[in-house]
Amino acid sequence: MTPDSFSGDGLYKAFLGVADINAPGKEKAQELVLSVALEQAHRFISTGVDILDIGGESTRPGSKPIDAKEEIRRVIPVIKALASGFDVLISIDTYKAQVARAALEAGAHIVNDVWALRADPDLPRVVASFGAPIILMHNRSSWMHAEVKDRLGGRYVGVEYQNLIEDVKRELLESVTIAKSEGIPDNHIILDPGIGFGKTVEQNLELLDKLEQIRAIGYPVLIGPSRKSFIGYTLDLPPEQRLEGTAAAVAIGIARGADIVRVHDVEYMVRVARMSDAIVRGRYTTKVGETKE
Repeated sequence: MTPDSFSGDGLYKAFLGVADINAPGKEKAQELVLSVALEQAHRFISTGVDILDIGGESTRPGSKPIDAKEEIRRVIPVIKALASGFDVLISIDTYKAQVARAALEAGAHIVNDVWALRADPDLPRVVASFGAPIILMHNRSSWMHAEVKDRLGGRYVGVEYQNLIEDVKRELLESVTIAKSEGIPDNHIILDPGIGFGKTVEQNLELLDKLEQIRAIGYPVLIGPSRKSFIGYTLDLPPEQRLEGTAAAVAIGIARGADIVRVHDVEYMVRVARMSDAIVRGRYTTKVGETKE
């Protein structure tokens, strides 16, 4: 629910200009945005998604933050509509406690925090009070290391790690400690190694290849490689042409231990995920809907 998604698919972009998003007379446009969001949700669910992730603030390299009031205005109407009209898990993509509380009250089930409880000290208490699962994402994003090119978009350069995998593991476990100290139980914690967030192209490739080491920590793992710049810069392709690269990343990610994949091209990636799951875990669904092990 943004006008400035890195992949160009933010639902506000089609109807509302960035400069006049709150201008008088925009009510009709906002109704259209909600209508499109619900149509997209229906299409996603019909293809087999398990979770709808709703975000009101872009996290692309170089993006501008927005305040909680604006974020709430963008996401709460669609969360309420989804919660009342669809039988699907809803995730709120936010690092702000105020937004998370409003979303959980509106019907969201999961909090997806791209700063892994490092940005808002009130967030873990809100999550714990609702008994909600939380996704903790590793993130070393910094304007200082962001580079944006017109065709390929943003990426991070010159980001240094002493040991990439060990550093990511250590910092994720620090966030796990914060979560548990505020009453979030182990079985409500999901880890995301943060592909594309404060990591160079080469580091993203290494992280995906060694994902089993993140999985070995003992928590479910989510990855979000979809259309990311490490694919674009590897294949020299803009975001809208990264379908095959995303498919390769999703398949490898599942082979390396990913439990959840966050994607844009839902219809195609559901098929990739199901096929990868069948090969790696021997689990697949027949035509008549029977699950085989």
